[in-house]
Amino acid sequence: MIEFKLEGEFIPLISLLKATGLVQSGGEAQTVVEDGLVKYNGNVDYRKRLKVRIGDVVDFMGNQIKIV
Repeated sequence: MIEFKLEGEFIPLISLLKATGLVQSGGEAQTVVEDGLVKYNGNVDYRKRLKVRIGDVVDFMGNQIKIV
């Protein structure tokens, strides 16, 4: 599990995927979200501009990111 320390109120989902190094670019992040490859708190979520906050868990390609 990756623990991501949030510096502020929220981080957009696409930015989170880039910041954790799970994707190489914003375009790649948008594509994986649109393709339904990302789970947000256990459910597939297609919102590219989703605001991820402390306590949320994001799953992508076998990697789990917990926001702390």
